[in-house]
Amino acid sequence: MKKSAKPTPSAKVARGRFAPREAVDSNAPEHIRDAVSRLKSERIIATAVELFYTRGFSNTTLDQVAEQMNVTKPFIYSHFKSKNDLLAEICSRAIRVAHEALNRAVAFEGTPTEKLETLVRDFMLAVLNHQAHAVIYSREETQLVAEDRESINVLRREFDRRFVGLLEEGVASGDFTLDDVPLTALAIGGIVGWSPVWYRASGRLSKDEAAEKVASLVLTMVQAKSLKRRRARIAA
Repeated sequence: MKKSAKPTPSAKVARGRFAPREAVDSNAPEHIRDAVSRLKSERIIATAVELFYTRGFSNTTLDQVAEQMNVTKPFIYSHFKSKNDLLAEICSRAIRVAHEALNRAVAFEGTPTEKLETLVRDFMLAVLNHQAHAVIYSREETQLVAEDRESINVLRREFDRRFVGLLEEGVASGDFTLDDVPLTALAIGGIVGWSPVWYRASGRLSKDEAAEKVASLVLTMVQAKSLKRRRARIAA
């Protein structure tokens, strides 16, 4: 019998746990069971996020996660095969929210400036709303097993590729003036990606205000022409 080929990392992204989950059909009993299982998984993830964020991945055991939830460790093993498996799910979510923001921006019918503004604002809000996930990912990435790290890196590279495409669209239309599109994409990603480290809910800016200001800074960075025209109209 011919052996099947080993799935590539990108195939794992497409079919594995990092892929978006299907919607639940509440009319079908089997889907209700799936929904209950997902709720249990989400409860485990939420507890792990709290402990990994406050104590660190290495200083947290699955026994502690189970104790915090008031469940047995086999309950966790029925949803996640290991602590590293749980970490991979948490880290992958930090990347998936970026893709969701990019999907909304690309689908938006507007100028490249409006798309970029939408992306940066939504991306930053998504990152701040998943602040603990993002911090855990940036802090614990080296703890991921090689296969999971590569699968997540596939998602990162795909986001970078699509983001570069959005900036190139703006350069081609004359909306943006950039000397190095890939480097600019990395810089913008760094600005947004680093926000969970410095942002504080008790600070002077709300999440919405911080996202709006960072979006404005990014548009200034790319010398967005339609932004200049809009500001001129407002000033007039």
